[in-house]
Amino acid sequence: MERLCVIILLVSKTFIVNAQFNGFNCDANFHSRFPAERDISVYCGVQTITLKINFCPVLFSGYTDTDLALNGRHGDAHCRGFINNNTFPTVVLFSISLSTLESCGNSLVVSTAQGPNAYGNLSLVQIGNIAGYIDTPDPPTVISYLPGLLYKFSCSYPLEYLVNNTQLASSAAAISVKDSNGTFVSTLNLLLYNDSTYIQHLAIPMSGLTLKTRVFAAVKATNLDRRWNVLMDYCYTTPSGNPNDELRYDLFFGCDKDPQTTVFENGKSQMGRFSFEVFRFVKHKNQKMSTVFLHCVTKLCRADDCPLLLPICGKRRKRDTSERTGVASDNAVMTAGPIITRSDETPTNNSQLAQLNGPPFKMNSVTSALISAIAILGVMSMCFFILSLSLLRGKQTTSTPLSGTHNPAFS
Repeated sequence: MERLCVIILLVSKTFIVNAQFNGFNCDANFHSRFPAERDISVYCGVQTITLKINFCPVLFSGYTDTDLALNGRHGDAHCRGFINNNTFPTVVLFSISLSTLESCGNSLVVSTAQGPNAYGNLSLVQIGNIAGYIDTPDPPTVISYLPGLLYKFSCSYPLEYLVNNTQLASSAAAISVKDSNGTFVSTLNLLLYNDSTYIQHLAIPMSGLTLKTRVFAAVKATNLDRRWNVLMDYCYTTPSGNPNDELRYDLFFGCDKDPQTTVFENGKSQMGRFSFEVFRFVKHKNQKMSTVFLHCVTKLCRADDCPLLLPICGKRRKRDTSERTGVASDNAVMTAGPIITRSDETPTNNSQLAQLNGPPFKMNSVTSALISAIAILGVMSMCFFILSLSLLRGKQTTSTPLSGTHNPAFS
């Protein structure tokens, strides 16, 4: 009799659980439990943070999907999730837009610390941390037989990225960053322009750019929330497309700047702008053209914090080449390239370079001799011409008749 009662109790309990899970993709053998830490998944995206909560333990605990809300905002429908019953197990999805993350009480905290950046150089490093929680409402009674559910989440975003360009002949390059990387930006661009108006993209001729041609560059972020600005921390060049090439030439790092490099805008908007003069790497001395690849380590900073991150020149120690290590794994790397330079022509402006298609004209020794002879003949001809004019004027003066009285001897 006791055995029969136990069997009836188990069967009735199974029916109750199955009825509780009815219509949802849940397994009573696995989901007849209270929630655990493994029941929430967090995806730190470029535009949104996506949260997935296993709905089956929520049902077992006596709650529905409408009981779950972000940061206790149970009265706001925008702060609730929605059911996805097309997966196993059934989940409740929450989507948090990075542009309006504070609307449901999520917090954004940016921490700043002195430490090594992507290349081991001493710098101010920032991390953006977004945190919040999902919970169930408290009952309006003194006691409750239902457990209170609480799911905490956070996303950590590094605010430093490596932008390296190895296809500058096509004037621009971009990379889309995967959502799982935990980055605030979906696209970083490194663009080259003809002049300081930053309107016309630079066209690099097949014969390459003339040495000392001034190139205008811009690091630009797109699909970025307006609260963030772009701060170029370190821009340099290499003779190869490898940003870790041991041979490199720095354009600027903090207060240290190449004399031919000018920084126009940095940390004031979502675009950093600078210019530099084209050069060649000495290792390419036996080549007709030299290749130059451009790379920039770029940070994102909150608009109000950017002025605090700019270096105070004269008080910041210079970096040493031996301090450089490698590229941090959190960097978003984009490649394109290269800048091609030539050293066999006199400098011209960028607009003229864009129209050059044929090989440059070279003056040999025969041509130089002919030009010199023509110049000498021209000078001698001018001298003969002036002498002839002088003689002609003197002859006219001698032949003029004299005035006086008549001589009768000639009558």
